[in-house]
Amino acid sequence: MKDYGRITSSARKCLCVIALATLLSACTDDHQPDYVERNVDEIYNTAVDRLEQEEFIDAAKLFDEVERQHPYSVWATKAQLMAGFAHYQNNSYQEAIIALDRFIHLHPANPDIAYAYYLMALCHYEQISDVGRDQEATMLALEMMQEVVRRFPKSSYARDVRLKIDLARDHLAGKEMNIGRYYLEREHYLAAINRFRRVVEEFQTTTHVPEALHRLVEAYTRIGIIDEARISAAVLGHNYPGSEWYMDSYALAAGEENTDVKDKGVVELVWGWIF
Repeated sequence: MKDYGRITSSARKCLCVIALATLLSACTDDHQPDYVERNVDEIYNTAVDRLEQEEFIDAAKLFDEVERQHPYSVWATKAQLMAGFAHYQNNSYQEAIIALDRFIHLHPANPDIAYAYYLMALCHYEQISDVGRDQEATMLALEMMQEVVRRFPKSSYARDVRLKIDLARDHLAGKEMNIGRYYLEREHYLAAINRFRRVVEEFQTTTHVPEALHRLVEAYTRIGIIDEARISAAVLGHNYPGSEWYMDSYALAAGEENTDVKDKGVVELVWGWIF
C-alpha cells in the first residue's frame, strides 16, 4: 500500500506543542489589549480632559502613556510632572512622590523644577499626623520645604511654604512636649528634662516654649536642682511675663503662693533669683 502520510507519534507531539503555544498566545491576547499608537497631542489632551473631570487615576495613566508612546517629545517631560500632579490630586501621595522625584532627577534644569519641589513638599506636608503618632512625614515635609526656600527663595512657592515651615516646627515641638509630659508623669525626670530642653533650644519660635520652661521648673524642682529651676523660671518670666505658666513656675521655684507673686514685678523676681 502507498503511504498516504500518516501522522506519526513524534508528529503528534509536535502538533500538540504548536496547539498549546497557539492557545497560550490567545489567552495572553485576551488579557492584554492591542497596542494602539496615537498622536501625542491626542493622548495629552485626553489626559488633561480626565484631569478636569477629576478622573485622576485615568489622567495619570494617560500622562504615563504620553511618555511611553512618545518618549522623545517635548510633551513627554511635561507629562511626567502632570502624572505626579494627578496622583497628588487623588491623594495618592506615595505615587506622586515617586513621579515627582523621577522628574526632579531627570530634569533638574527644567523651568517647572521649582513647582516639582513644591508639590513634593505638599505631598509630605499633607500626610502630617497628630502629635501622638510618628512624625516622619513632618520631618520629611520640613526638609523638603526648607529645600524649596533654599533653592527658590524669591518664588511664590517659597512664600507659601515659609508659613507651613513654622507650622511643621510647631508640630514637632508639640511631639517633644507630648513625650516630655509622658516621662514627667511617670517620674522619669531626666528623660523629661531632655525633651523640654530640646523644645527650648531647638524650637525657640514655637508656641510650646513657655510650657516647656514651666515643665523644666517643675522637673528640676522635683529632683532638688533648685538653681536650674529658678533659672528656667527667670527666663520664662523675662520672655513671657503674660504667660499662663508664669505664676505657677515662680511659685514652684520660689516656694511661694501665687498671691505673693502677684505683688512682685518681673524685674524684681529675676533680680532676686540671680543675685
